[in-house]
Amino acid sequence: MQKRTAFLLIIAGLAAAAIVPACSKRPSADQIKASMEISDVQTRWVSKLYQPWPPRLILVPVLSFRVKNLTAEPMYYVNFNGIFKEKGAQENAGDNFRAAIRDKPIQPGQASDVIELKSNFGIDGQSVDSIRKNPFWRPWVARLFVQWKGSAPVLLAEYDVSREIDFKEDAPVGQEKKDDKPAEKKEEIKFP
Repeated sequence: MQKRTAFLLIIAGLAAAAIVPACSKRPSADQIKASMEISDVQTRWVSKLYQPWPPRLILVPVLSFRVKNLTAEPMYYVNFNGIFKEKGAQENAGDNFRAAIRDKPIQPGQASDVIELKSNFGIDGQSVDSIRKNPFWRPWVARLFVQWKGSAPVLLAEYDVSREIDFKEDAPVGQEKKDDKPAEKKEEIKFP
C-alpha cells in the first residue's frame, strides 16, 4: 500500500511540475513590444561632476521617455535598462538599470511619468567649451531594453544621443567686467 501511495505522489508531483510552467508563461518579445508604446523621448548630456577649481566637468548622456500601457490590464513591475555607447563601438560605455514602474501601476491607455536613465560614464573635460571642442567626443547611442513579467531583456529601440548640453557653468567670481570705453573724468568737488 505504501509503494502505491508513493508512486501516486510521484505522478502527482510530476503532473504539477508540468502544469506550473505552462501557467506562468513568459511573454515573448513581440508581445512585450505590442503591450507598450514609448513616447516623449529626449536625449541630452548632463553634469555628473562639476568643480570650478581646479576646473573639471564630467558630462554623461541621459535618455528620458514615457511609457503608454496598450493592454487592458494595469501595468506594473516593469524594469528598464539603458545601455550607452559610442556609435559603432562594440563595447558599452555606460548603463543605467531602473525598476521604473512598481507601486503605482500604469492604467490601460494611460502613460507613465517621465522615466530617466542616466549613464554612469561619459566624457571628461575642464569646461563645456573644452568638451565641445574635444575630438574624442564622438556621437553616442542609447539602447533601451525592457523586462516585464519575468521576461528576458527585450530591445525596444535605439536612439541617437543629441549634442544638447543641459548644464550651465558658474560665472567667474571676483572678476569685474571691463568696458571698452575710456574712463570718464569725474568733477572734483572742492569745499571752502
